[in-house]
Amino acid sequence: MARVVLGVGGGIAAYKACELLRLLTESGHEVRVVPTAAALRFVGAPTWEALSGRPVAADVWTGAHEVPHVRIGREAELVLVVPATADLLARAATGLADDLLTNTLLTARCPVVFAPAMHTEMWQHPATVANVATLRERGALVLEPATGRLTGPDTGKGRLPEPEQIFEVAVRVLARGAAAPDLTGVRVLVTAGGTREPVDPVRFLGNRSSGKQGYAIASAAAARGAAVTVVAANVSLPDPAGAEVIRVETTEQLRRATLAAAATADLVVMAAAPSDFRPADVAAEKIRRQEEGAGPVLRLVPTADVAAELGAAKRPGQVLVAFAAETATGEEAVASARAKLARKRADLIVLNRVGPDGQGRQRGFGTDTNAATVIGADGSTVVLDERPKDELADNILDLAKTYLHAA
Repeated sequence: MARVVLGVGGGIAAYKACELLRLLTESGHEVRVVPTAAALRFVGAPTWEALSGRPVAADVWTGAHEVPHVRIGREAELVLVVPATADLLARAATGLADDLLTNTLLTARCPVVFAPAMHTEMWQHPATVANVATLRERGALVLEPATGRLTGPDTGKGRLPEPEQIFEVAVRVLARGAAAPDLTGVRVLVTAGGTREPVDPVRFLGNRSSGKQGYAIASAAAARGAAVTVVAANVSLPDPAGAEVIRVETTEQLRRATLAAAATADLVVMAAAPSDFRPADVAAEKIRRQEEGAGPVLRLVPTADVAAELGAAKRPGQVLVAFAAETATGEEAVASARAKLARKRADLIVLNRVGPDGQGRQRGFGTDTNAATVIGADGSTVVLDERPKDELADNILDLAKTYLHAA
C-alpha cells in the first residue's frame, strides 16, 4: 500500500476529510495528515491523530529534528489536499512555504491532487482561475468542484465532491504511479445511462443500462486531468468527482444536451444506451387495465441517432467514440459494429455483449465488469477480455488518446 499525505485546508468541508481518511486507512494506506492552522479550528488535532494513528502538526517546528518540512513530501507517493481553499490554492500556485503543508507541496515529487471547496464567486474569480491553471500546467490534478448546497442557504458550484468519489480518484492516480495527468487541457464529454420514453404519465420504454461504464469513463478521464462533462440519463450513481453532470430522461433531451456540450468537446464518448424507438403517441392519463380483451397497442417511431448526428457534425481534430451493445456473437456482432462505426462516422466503436449469459446472469448492463472489442476507423481491432469497468475505462481512454494525438 502507498504512503499518502492528506493535506487539509481551512474550510467548513474539512470534516469530510475525516471520512476520506477512514477510507484510505481501511484500504491499508499509510496516511499522514497535514492540516493548516485554520483547518485545526474546524477539526482538532486529536481527531486526526486518532483516525490516522500518527502525530499531527501544522507548523514546521514540531519534531524539527526529523526535518518534517522536507521529509514528508519526499517520502509521499500521493498528496491529497482536501478541501483545497482559495487561499491554499493561491499559496500553492505562488510557491509560498509558510506552514508544513505548503512546504510539503514544494518538496513532493509524487502526484498531487487538489479537491477545491469554496463559494461559487471565489471559484470563479479570475485570481482563482489563474491559480488553478498554473497548478494544472505544473502537473497537479485539480478537480472541478461539485454543484450543490454550500455554506449557508446558497447553492452553486464550489461544493467539495463526496469523500467516496475523491477516494476513487486517489485509487486511480495511485494505480497510474508517477505518471502525470495525461489528459490535462482535454475537454471530454461522456454520455451514460439509459433513456426512458414515456408511454403515459407512469410508464416508459427503457433499457437495463445503469450508467456504470459511462461513469467509470468519466471518473477515469477526470483522474487523468480532463475537464469532464457527463450527460446522464436516469443514472442513480454518485456523481464522478471532478465532472459536471447534466441530467436528462428521454433520447431527445439527451440529444439536445449532448449536441450543445459537444460543441466545445475534444473527445466525445457515447457510452449511454439511448432508446431506438419511442411511442408515437403518449397518453395524457394512465392507461388502465381492461377487465377483458387485449391490452393497448403501441405504435413506435424511431428516435434520433445521436451518435450519427455527432459524427456528421464532427469538427476537425474532434474524436468520437461510439458504443455498440449487441446480443449477437462472433462475426455477426463484429460485422454489425463495423457497420455502425461507418454509419456514425466514429473514430472508435466499443462492441460489448449484453443480455443473459446462459447462467442466469446479465452481461454488460448493471454489472461491475465488462468485456469489449474496440474497433477503429483505421482498421484496428483490440480485444479486451472481461475486467472491472474502471480498468476498461482506462483502456478505452488509452485507445482514444492515440486519435487525439494523431489529430
